[in-house]
Amino acid sequence: AVQTFGKKKNAIAVAHCKKGNGLLKVNGNPIELLQPETLRYKIFEPVLLVGREKFKNIDIRIRVRGGGHTSQVYAIRQAIAKAIVAYYQKYVDEQSKREIKETLVQYDRSLLVADPRRCEPKKFGGRGARARYQKSYR
Repeated sequence: AVQTFGKKKNAIAVAHCKKGNGLLKVNGNPIELLQPETLRYKIFEPVLLVGREKFKNIDIRIRVRGGGHTSQVYAIRQAIAKAIVAYYQKYVDEQSKREIKETLVQYDRSLLVADPRRCEPKKFGGRGARARYQKSYR
């Protein structure tokens, strides 16, 4: 079995990938029931890109915590993509792993490479990180 993780902002998803029969679960629930449904397609992206038959004989169980709905979804899809690549590297062959990796990176680099952007801390003299309070001259 291989363990990989995906991160986006403060959300961390850990994927545990092992030999099985095409199971995809997030926090114990099947991936098809994931809320919000507008983002559900995002999670299927790595599966659809690589092809369902590659996922036929592996189980992926994902634990996700932290962040909001959207960042959790992005963390999950990254964890799935990294899991399949790691699994193919460890248990199948280098050639097919390279093909999968090419396909994923060509579509969206954030599927394998984490997005380093973080929330910038608020400073004094304003309501946010960059915005300043309005000032009047008279």
